[in-house]
Amino acid sequence: MADTELVVLLYPDGKVAGSLDKSLVHHSETPLHLAFSCYVFDTDNRMLMSQRALSKLTFPGLWTNSVCGHPLPGETVEAAAARRCKDELGLELTELRIILPTFAYRAEMNGLVENEMCPVLMAVVAPGAPISPDPTEVEDSKWLHWAEVVRDAKSGTSAFSPWCLMQIDLLSQLGPEPGGWPTGAVELLPAALPKSKPRT
Repeated sequence: MADTELVVLLYPDGKVAGSLDKSLVHHSETPLHLAFSCYVFDTDNRMLMSQRALSKLTFPGLWTNSVCGHPLPGETVEAAAARRCKDELGLELTELRIILPTFAYRAEMNGLVENEMCPVLMAVVAPGAPISPDPTEVEDSKWLHWAEVVRDAKSGTSAFSPWCLMQIDLLSQLGPEPGGWPTGAVELLPAALPKSKPRT
């Protein structure tokens, strides 16, 4: 992996405004930039929850969706999700669907701000798929049935990342079974993202 990782900066209309080393992006005035969130399920309808490493600069120790990250310049959101899932969890993803193409948010913790256009994807793997979390990224992980995830988010029994709480609320409105969620329209993705060709 390269020593530097470039994050795509965005204009409010979702077009590319430039790029910046990841280490320089997040601070008290974080610029709008491109990201993604991915929810990994198994065929038993369980979701892989990840706890952010306690050593992370932004939102340490919070429980969140399976994997988050930033597409590299010129990288599709599906390729970015597959890359980061392999790097962070040791989990191979081959089937990815865009679910919330227009999700965006701004959140702050300990004076550090996230400010992202952050399409949401989902993937399905076999039950018992082996994972090997990177301890610099993931403090802990667990598989929970989707109904339990929604319940915990609503009850506040676990400390969730702010973006995950917002996403769970939107995803739960799509129906109780993740397999039945409609695929989001590729044309609604931020303009900065190259578009993958639909599967035939």
